[in-house]
Amino acid sequence: MKELYEKMVDEAMAAQRADVETVKRKRGQEFVIEDTKAYVDVANKMEAIGDQSKAVFRLHVDSINAHYEILKSLTRTVRPEDDPFVEHYQTPAILEILYDEDEKFKRSMETFIQAIGKAEALIGRESVRRYGGFYGPTCVVDFALIPGSTSNVVNRILKETDIPKEHKQAILAAKSWGMNTSYGIGDVFANEVEKSSTVADAVKKEVEMVKFIYESPVEAQAKLMESFGHESFDVRKYMAEYRKRMEGAVKEAVDDGVHYGNIVTVPAYCVGDISHHIAQSTFNMCKDDVVMAIIEAVTEVMDSTLRNAIDGFKNAYQPLSLATGSTACAVEYILELDGFNAPMVVDMLTKRFHNYAQLYPTRGAAAELHNHDFMDMIYRGWRYLDKARRDANGAGTELVPKVAGFDVNLRPIHENEVIMNPQRYTYPGCAITVRYSALMRLADYPCLLTSEPVTATMMTNVIALHKETPGAPARVCKECGTACLVDFRHQWCQWKEAV
Repeated sequence: MKELYEKMVDEAMAAQRADVETVKRKRGQEFVIEDTKAYVDVANKMEAIGDQSKAVFRLHVDSINAHYEILKSLTRTVRPEDDPFVEHYQTPAILEILYDEDEKFKRSMETFIQAIGKAEALIGRESVRRYGGFYGPTCVVDFALIPGSTSNVVNRILKETDIPKEHKQAILAAKSWGMNTSYGIGDVFANEVEKSSTVADAVKKEVEMVKFIYESPVEAQAKLMESFGHESFDVRKYMAEYRKRMEGAVKEAVDDGVHYGNIVTVPAYCVGDISHHIAQSTFNMCKDDVVMAIIEAVTEVMDSTLRNAIDGFKNAYQPLSLATGSTACAVEYILELDGFNAPMVVDMLTKRFHNYAQLYPTRGAAAELHNHDFMDMIYRGWRYLDKARRDANGAGTELVPKVAGFDVNLRPIHENEVIMNPQRYTYPGCAITVRYSALMRLADYPCLLTSEPVTATMMTNVIALHKETPGAPARVCKECGTACLVDFRHQWCQWKEAV
């Protein structure tokens, strides 16, 4: 198994470094699609070994190549306003392939769509709660079943729907890590209410929208992009071409016995680095030296921690847990260098959210999703660091937090010249908030800290080992930072009742 763990770490860190090195080289410059070639090259080296399913890796690699080649044929660049959506065109096309390939699955989806129509009370309640900020900061497209997420609502409807369990799991996966359209629950409702529709009419329109994204996923995504003012490329041409390029990989995965929940998930979560994580918005954000240094230092913490632990891994889930846990420790540690910590920041961002909801009642459904991710990350890191400090028992020794029993190496933070010299980036005598202010930029966009390319690459490796088990959504308590420290919402989570 050591060979597998080494492969997982090598592939994941290669993906991360392709992003970080490209951003470092091109920050502040103009983004073009060809800038993402380094990430594509890394993906093309991924392969199955041992008991891993080759069909799962084909879904991952073919999707990345299709995404890159299609974008390159349609546009020279992608404007920042359009780049968040580039990972939302895959699942709609994959779903429609499955509709045509499997009549039973299509009938199950039709039954589910009917159930959506009967769930007006549930959808209305959840839309009202999102609109009013009832749950506090939440992630509408979360990979877990947290309160306020679309997958939470989908799971509640599926529990009452009489279709095969495997089909329920596939439908649920398609609106978690699989991204069936860019739609987030409650968005139509909020806009209709603010247009002076009655609440009853707004709920009906919300129900129709939720049905639409499953009835005609590709057309629904195209209509959503029109409503958002997307202009970088023709999204209908993209999805038509993507479907043609992916039919072979999907059919191979079906024949190989890959769970439909994985078929709708794997092709979507792996493409975000192309014109999203490597994109104009990232190049702009990383012009700031301290922002760039934080991403680099966190990457080094993750890399060294993973490589130090390879001999101790007992299963394929541990590298993923350690990767995300090590970066959580690193980000919290940098936060603490300026005298801040997770409880302070979670409290502030939660209070900020409630003001934001009052200021912007028609805010985008996904507005606070990355703030939520950031809070979850630093809260997790704070728990590890807090325990390490307690265990030190006043000895004043080097702080070495542990994740799943493995040491996290925080030394790369101290070895980073930019991070350790904040006086060079503000009034030198008062440089006590520089790192914190950079982290607040990253609170809106922590994708290379959490890290998404690493998580996606490792998840494909895990799913390839367990192809018959749906890898998404995560069927665990996510321990949301805001819920653990500020808000009372745990009772509305669905993680124990996932279909």
